[in-house]
Amino acid sequence: MAVNIYDTANQLEQDLRQTKEYKELQTAYETMKANQSAFDLFKDFQEIQMQLSQKQMNGEELSDEEVKKAHDLADKVGNVDEIKALMGKERNLNQLMNDLNQIITKPVQELYND
Repeated sequence: MAVNIYDTANQLEQDLRQTKEYKELQTAYETMKANQSAFDLFKDFQEIQMQLSQKQMNGEELSDEEVKKAHDLADKVGNVDEIKALMGKERNLNQLMNDLNQIITKPVQELYND
């Protein structure tokens, strides 16, 4: 019997939505989104992160002004309870996903460790 790994992946996606970690992240996001100033700050922070990441991937140097702006925004984000809660829930979900990734990649790791 052939295994359709995409069916397994789709089932994993559905199962992930049912985890405590995902549901807590979802709740934290909705709570943060209900605070318009927190949501706007969060969106600004995401935009800056994306821009800086894109520049780094393109091999471009980040200006001192850009780095300062990112640090200042990060400081503001770190002072907003709703965003701090969201980031904590993101860390929990990321840990779960890292654990899953280790399980999924185990056959390849074992292959190269022989």
